[in-house]
Amino acid sequence: MKKIYRYGLTLLGGILVITIIYTLITYPPIMAGMASKTMCSCVYVMGRTPESVIQKELTVFPGLGRARFEIKDSSSVTATFLWSTRKSIYRKGLGCTLLAERTEEEVRRQQPALPHPPALNQDTIAWPAGNLTSNSRVAGVDYQKVEGALQEAFDEPNPGRPKNTLAIIILFDGQIVGERYADGFNYNSPMMGWSMTKGLTNGLVGLLVREGKLAVNATPPMPEWEGDERKNITLNDLMHASSGLEWSELYSFPGDFHTMFMDRDDKGGYAASKALEYEPDERFEYSSGTSNLISKIVRRTVGEDQYPRFAYERLFYKIGMYHTLVETDASGTFVGSSLGYASARDWARFGLLFSNDGLWNGERILPEGWVEYSSTPASAAPIGQYGAQWWLNAGARDHPEKSYHPGLPRDEYGAEGFEGQYIFIVPSKKLVVVRLGISHDGFDMTRLVQKVISALPDKPQL
Repeated sequence: MKKIYRYGLTLLGGILVITIIYTLITYPPIMAGMASKTMCSCVYVMGRTPESVIQKELTVFPGLGRARFEIKDSSSVTATFLWSTRKSIYRKGLGCTLLAERTEEEVRRQQPALPHPPALNQDTIAWPAGNLTSNSRVAGVDYQKVEGALQEAFDEPNPGRPKNTLAIIILFDGQIVGERYADGFNYNSPMMGWSMTKGLTNGLVGLLVREGKLAVNATPPMPEWEGDERKNITLNDLMHASSGLEWSELYSFPGDFHTMFMDRDDKGGYAASKALEYEPDERFEYSSGTSNLISKIVRRTVGEDQYPRFAYERLFYKIGMYHTLVETDASGTFVGSSLGYASARDWARFGLLFSNDGLWNGERILPEGWVEYSSTPASAAPIGQYGAQWWLNAGARDHPEKSYHPGLPRDEYGAEGFEGQYIFIVPSKKLVVVRLGISHDGFDMTRLVQKVISALPDKPQL
């Protein structure tokens, strides 16, 4: 018995030693890369101070804020965590890129034809195309309740678990009925969307579907798959995160997610290289890799000459999103899974586009039926919580009683991102709510939207 006990202790000790060695090898490069990229984007894209980034974003993992930083010449951030050093570079119009496989010189030599936003003053143009809002109030809205909901969302009753709400904007029937910002932010401040960026990627696909250049039920332009079983994956399978490609989205343990973001220049190419693990449309698997693969497909479809300007000229600028940026990876492809930045009003404009069935000021931007397609559950998704790169409240056809956000109307759907980034769209209430922040412990978006709904007219005019 003592011998078995000693063997057990020896085995546990060996496992502990291996775990420590593995952690020391794998985690410092990930943490250094995360610190470098986060600091770079917050400082150069969002206009934040390094001190605020250390105090807020970098507290997400213990010790990350103790990384050593070198912020140089408004163009790069080098971060050292324990023994690992990683560097991110900033390029105007492209955002920040974490260096991995290519050298800094190679990446900086890229000279894409960047878009030029129209020369206009949005503060002189009426909402939603501009920022000029009316002082008149929307009939039937209880503004006192709206203010109460905003106040609660910004209150910090527990200093140990701060909400860090940065911005909230509430649209009812297309009009702004509530809006508030944290100190240092305003309606022009670009803010991280994280996985809300997947919704933007959905919009770009919709543009190409409307032009007839892509079809959701057809196989996408992926010649590298033609010789194997992946050739049967359709764009619809990718859009609904049901391609069958093997993937690990774990954030707390090294795997595909971290390999793609920290060690690969061509993020969509890395996702495309994965083997088929399941039959297409057999199993739902939330995958940032799939979203970046879709972004790569958009690039191939648009063509190199037009690609750098495509998202801006054909979508963002069309609907007044002039404070929006999607960062590219080192290969030049938009990181369509996660690296979109936009002002709260720009995120709200995007939500309003979907709320209006893809129409903007009478012009059809997205194809007819695209919003319905996007908000229809994936057949392989668990209880139907996922549509085409959008999260859905309604359950699947065989689970009509299930809700992703219990207590909200069944038709609610939205884009959701890390640390509490949300666009919630509730068609039956003519409601769009955007919340942006840095909430490491989560944010109760359901409660916020419930309180807002209680302030709306009982029967909004349809």
